[in-house]
Amino acid sequence: MIEKAPVTRKQTLDKDLTKIIQVEQATSILSRNLIAPGLGLLFLAFAGILASFYVGANASMVIIVSAAAIGAYMALNIGANDVANNVGPAVGAKALTMTGALIIAAVFESSGALIAGGDVVDTISKGIIAPEAVADPSNFVLAMMAALLSSALWVNLATWIGAPVSTTHAVVGGVVGAGIAAAGFSAVNWPLMGNIALSWVVSPVIGGIAAALVLAFIKTTIIYQDDKIASARRWLPLLIATMAASFSTYLVTKGLGNLVHLKGSALLAVAVTSFVVVWAISHVHVRKQSAGMQNRNQSLRKLFNIPLVISAALLSFAHGANDVANAVGPLAAIVAVAQSDNVSSHVEIPLWVMLIGAFGISLGLLLFGPKLIQMVGDQITKLNQMRAFCVALSAAVTVIVASWLGLPVSSTHTAIGAIFGVGFFREWYTANSKRRKTYLARRMTENGNHIEKDEKEERPLSAEEIVHRKLVRRAHVMTIAAAWVTTVPISAILSAFIFYVLRMVS
Repeated sequence: MIEKAPVTRKQTLDKDLTKIIQVEQATSILSRNLIAPGLGLLFLAFAGILASFYVGANASMVIIVSAAAIGAYMALNIGANDVANNVGPAVGAKALTMTGALIIAAVFESSGALIAGGDVVDTISKGIIAPEAVADPSNFVLAMMAALLSSALWVNLATWIGAPVSTTHAVVGGVVGAGIAAAGFSAVNWPLMGNIALSWVVSPVIGGIAAALVLAFIKTTIIYQDDKIASARRWLPLLIATMAASFSTYLVTKGLGNLVHLKGSALLAVAVTSFVVVWAISHVHVRKQSAGMQNRNQSLRKLFNIPLVISAALLSFAHGANDVANAVGPLAAIVAVAQSDNVSSHVEIPLWVMLIGAFGISLGLLLFGPKLIQMVGDQITKLNQMRAFCVALSAAVTVIVASWLGLPVSSTHTAIGAIFGVGFFREWYTANSKRRKTYLARRMTENGNHIEKDEKEERPLSAEEIVHRKLVRRAHVMTIAAAWVTTVPISAILSAFIFYVLRMVS
């Protein structure tokens, strides 16, 4: 008798267990995606509770609590979007890990906001809307709430599509839209708006040109020299000292402008002192760190790590000091008007309002910041330590020089423009530099047509490769440029719509 082979069937229990496991895994993935929004909502609730605690039960409590939640929402979005420009290049260059960048940015953003965030803020956003145009307290409160909510919604959308935008421009657009809805077109300071529009072009162009010039200098004086290490010892301390002088001036005039007031010779003395002190320290440090290094580009990059980390921290501090006003300025104005029933051109910022702005920016960075940080640092163009250093240095120098010349610039647009400048310059340099071609040809001759791993991207390219090789992703260029151009008008339109809705329901 022939025995039949046993039929192997998967038991029903096993099938059910497998399905249960799959459902649990899917649920776990979905729940992880909901953690960040859930924590964000908890922070909004906390902001409202904090506001009610300080304000107490009175007729204006509902308005102030609502405004506090909207201000907290704006602070979260500032952290999610705007902070990426400060730490993104260092992360893309692998001078900082994502975790390290988040910690450094969160600490220094909060410190900048709380230490140097300022205690006085213009309620009508630096003269964009004439105060007498919205002198009615109820209209003013609705206008500020509409401006705050519209700008927060736009920055949130920009973060979702992966576009770093200027939160200052978003707030300006919100104020303009609400002001027009409340008092008509004549209430807007249109010459000032013209300067802001000019900054859309001026900021990225100047930042890009400055970054390209710095990268050209580094390539000429260090990278394509026979003795790279000796050249780095000579020039790198000067570059670091220049960045230090720029940052010290930037911090004194922008980040610490509410604590110290220096102008003219005093400001120049700060810059010169910073330059000399940092040059002396970095001269010793670079010489010590470069001892025994191989004469390779990979070795050079390590020398830029510490300056990049320091620049990320300083930029975060200055950003926290400056841009916290985008979240707490309109909120502070709403609180002051709701409590006094009187519109003032300047208001004091209560400590609890500043806490909402400071910790909201840090929380938004920790919960939602990695997406934009990754995009800024890695997806626009490939950054290494030297290129990221060019971005940091050019951004600081551009903002300072533009301030001296009275040119309107955006730090966000300047930093992103610098990244574009680095990428486009590399495209041009790869195709046209005789120095690069001569250097690489000599290197390949000396090494038997072999070049080291970190020089492969600099190898001579054929005409077809040059056509197809794009070092800047064009899709990001178009997305970011479109977001920049539309930030003010979309924020304005949205703000006007929200203002009308609020006035109808109030």
